[in-house]
Amino acid sequence: MQSTEHNTEFVVITGMSGSGKTVALTALEDVGFYCVDNLPPELLESFVELERNQQAARVAIAMDVRSAAALPGLPRRLAKLRSDGLNLTTLFLDSTTDTLVRRFSETRRLHPLSLQTANDQHRALVDAIEHERELLAELRELALVLDTSLVRPAQLRSQVKELVGATQTPMTLVFESFAFKRGIPMDADYVFDVRMLPNPHYEPELRPMTGRDAPVAAYLAASDDVRTMEDQIKGFLAHWLPHLMRDHRSYVTVAIGCTGGQHRSVYLVERMAAHFGSQWVARVRHREADHWGKG
Repeated sequence: MQSTEHNTEFVVITGMSGSGKTVALTALEDVGFYCVDNLPPELLESFVELERNQQAARVAIAMDVRSAAALPGLPRRLAKLRSDGLNLTTLFLDSTTDTLVRRFSETRRLHPLSLQTANDQHRALVDAIEHERELLAELRELALVLDTSLVRPAQLRSQVKELVGATQTPMTLVFESFAFKRGIPMDADYVFDVRMLPNPHYEPELRPMTGRDAPVAAYLAASDDVRTMEDQIKGFLAHWLPHLMRDHRSYVTVAIGCTGGQHRSVYLVERMAAHFGSQWVARVRHREADHWGKG
């Protein structure tokens, strides 16, 4: 591929069928990307060459299991483009199997790998989803993963725009709070459990607040256990983040969970982002607090 002085920004969106790739592609189109859906992997190099020669500024491409026959070669193609100096970001959208089954059932869409002639359509759908996971496993390992299981479309659009804007830096840290009762985020590289810490939920005046509110923050900051947990998480990350960057990691997602995802995890995520944001690009996601508001 010929190099050009014009450094076109390319984003490849891939992931599970039903995980929100169309929403993500639309979000990028809203901020000025030229978007192409379902580009066959065999055409990737030629398409990239064309757009660079035309000096396109920002291009987003959606590629998924609809091109199943050519998927095995896609990781190699992406690696080659990166080695040629292409400004390339890869996003992988994922969701739990139960979530995907529900979405396909609600929309009555047929999964690209489903067998229409199967006697048990539910079983056929689950099998198709698990087969898709196997086909996309290598691509997932190479990408920034977004778990959309509990994310509304508006949240997903916001996350995609924010993360794509951050990927021009050496490494991006995503700190995410969550509730264990609703499951561990699938996109987490590291998970810290803080359910053993003092819980503001049992203080009536603090219950309707979140860890971003000053009274909750003051309550937690007064606890020796909370301070110890905070220092230990900071110490772990401070030691290993430089190693991850030397290993050419572009994104690291750190998830901190408590029971309801409203107080302790939110407080610590905010503290981590403020602390590490002076050295790295730090982004914050509050899965429950942002989704449900207070409560």
